Amino acid sequence: MTDLTTVTFRTYAEIEEAIHAKVEEHIVNARFMKTLRSGGFTSEQIAEFALQYSYYSRNFPRVLGAAVAAVEPLDAWWVPLVDNLWDEAGRGNPKAYHSKMYRTFLESAAPGVSINDLHVPDHPVGPATKRAVDAFISFLRNCSTLEAMAAVGLGSEIFAGRVMGLIGEGLRHPNYNQDRKINVGFWVAHADTHEPRHYELCKDILVQYTSEEDLRTIYEAGLKIAMSEAAFYDGLYEEMMAK
Repeated sequence: MTDLTTVTFRTYAEIEEAIHAKVEEHIVNARFMKTLRSGGFTSEQIAEFALQYSYYSRNFPRVLGAAVAAVEPLDAWWVPLVDNLWDEAGRGNPKAYHSKMYRTFLESAAPGVSINDLHVPDHPVGPATKRAVDAFISFLRNCSTLEAMAAVGLGSEIFAGRVMGLIGEGLRHPNYNQDRKINVGFWVAHADTHEPRHYELCKDILVQYTSEEDLRTIYEAGLKIAMSEAAFYDGLYEEMMAK
C-alpha cells in the first residue's frame, strides 16, 4: 500500500482517482471478485457469501447511525447521512425495507437455511464479516466530523455502486443458476440507483474542503475504510473456500 506520508493532493478529484485505483486493485481485481465473476464458486460457497453478507447488510444502518453521531449537529452534515439511512428503511415504505430486498436474494442463494420474521438467517456469523462491521463502527466512534463523512463517502459509497453491480453480474453466471435462479434485484437496485446518489450527497460536502491538510484527512479516512472492505472480501473468500 502507498506510504501516506508521501501522498499529497491538490484537488478532490485526485482523491477520487486514487481511491478508485485502490478499489480496482484490492477489490475489483482481487481473488474474491475474479472467482465470483468467472463462475468459480460452488453453490454452497455462494450460499455462504449470501449468509455472511446478510450480517454486513443488516448492520449498515448501524454504521450510518454511528456516522450521524460522529458529525456536528448541523443540517449540512447529518442530513445526507440520514437520507442514506432513510433509503435503508425504504423511505418509509415497509415493503421496500432493504432487509426485505436482501431477503429475496438470500432465499434464492441459500434456500436450505431458515430465516426468521426479522430476516435473520439461522447461521453463524464468520470472523471476516464481524471484523468489517466492527472496524467501521469503531472508526466512527473516534473520528472527526470530516473523517466520518469521508469514511462513508469515499470509504464506501463512491465505489459501492460499481462493486455491487459487479457482484450482481457475477451472481448471474450460469454456474450459479443451474439448480435455482438467483434473485439479484437487491444488487441491481443499489448499483443503478441508491449508491450513486448517496455518494453525491457526501461529495457535496467533502468538495468544500480544499486545504492540503483537509484533503489528506479526507483521503486517509476514505482509504482506511475502503481497505477494510477489501479485507472483508478477501477474508470472506478464504472462509468460502473452506466450505
